[in-house]
Amino acid sequence: MSATRAALPPKQQLVETGRPVDRRRGSTLLRHLAIVLVVGLLVVGVSYAVEPFRNFQLATVAAYLCATAGLTVLTGLNGQLSLGHGALMATGAYTVALCQNAFSDRGMTGGWLLALSLVAAIVSTVAIGAVVGVAAARLRGPYLAGVTLAVAVVVPALAVTFDGVFNGEQGLSVPVEPPPMSLGPYFPYERWQLWLTGAATLLALLLLANLIRSRYGRTFRAVRDDEVAARLAGIHVARTQVLAFVVSAATAGLGGALLAVLAQSVSPGAFSLTLSLFLLMAVVIGGLGRLTGALWGAVLLVALPDLTHSATEMLTLSPAVAQRLEGNLPLAIFGLTLIVVMIAAPGGIHGLLSRLGRRLRARRS
Repeated sequence: MSATRAALPPKQQLVETGRPVDRRRGSTLLRHLAIVLVVGLLVVGVSYAVEPFRNFQLATVAAYLCATAGLTVLTGLNGQLSLGHGALMATGAYTVALCQNAFSDRGMTGGWLLALSLVAAIVSTVAIGAVVGVAAARLRGPYLAGVTLAVAVVVPALAVTFDGVFNGEQGLSVPVEPPPMSLGPYFPYERWQLWLTGAATLLALLLLANLIRSRYGRTFRAVRDDEVAARLAGIHVARTQVLAFVVSAATAGLGGALLAVLAQSVSPGAFSLTLSLFLLMAVVIGGLGRLTGALWGAVLLVALPDLTHSATEMLTLSPAVAQRLEGNLPLAIFGLTLIVVMIAAPGGIHGLLSRLGRRLRARRS
């Protein structure tokens, strides 16, 4: 080691030599890969242990997790508020529907076609996210919320306006091939759906987790904490905000595409403004800034409508009142839950569980 390098503080020596830093990055990647492998094996085991409907619910959770994880990066790590992620999910859903229908009309078959459609959905959503991100980087506060709110209203309306392409309110079907014959002639289709969505979601989470731990994640947090200080430190604030929006849009597009594949159809009503509000409330309740919080939010998005439907069935109500409650009750319960969580546990479910874990460890020690 040269005299100049020896005179540097230990942290600067690490940055200059690069070897310890690369080793640490490599260990982080290996740890994330190990977690993804363990979770993937767990998902496969659970898929054999539960009934087909639960497999479908878990697959839906995985699809929503893509969107909530991306929104966590955007809002929790970069500090940008978005009310239009439901529209970004709609972009991915309609893209995969158009691609699958085009392949089906041409008689093209093969498992790789669905992967190609998912990639096309991500690319189209990235393009939309880049345009919105450039506009969002110039705005702050309510103006930023207003732009994303306009996106949430405009995109579903386009599907109704251009009904010759998107088939209006009826939407489009999404043809999906059955499970491979190598899995057996009686392999449950819902289990295959869980495997597909689980694999795509775990890959997306792996990329997001490594992005958060990289220097890009640090710049996201720096811009969120203080834009002026970040600018003085040499960070291009606008470019960082656009990058965060693009990453979040890509995962939202993947989540919307996976939802379309699960439902085998897509329509404007499935991606209304209410969905965007649900997504934002879900990540806040789950815990902003943590991918674990995004997981809790995705679970709530699937579990809450099911619970409200069961609750309305237990009550003796007229069909009109029951239908009205089923449509509005989930949003009301989400709002009340958000208020309670913000008062009792500002860090969301993840923060509450973390504090409980620290207290238990403190008592044991």
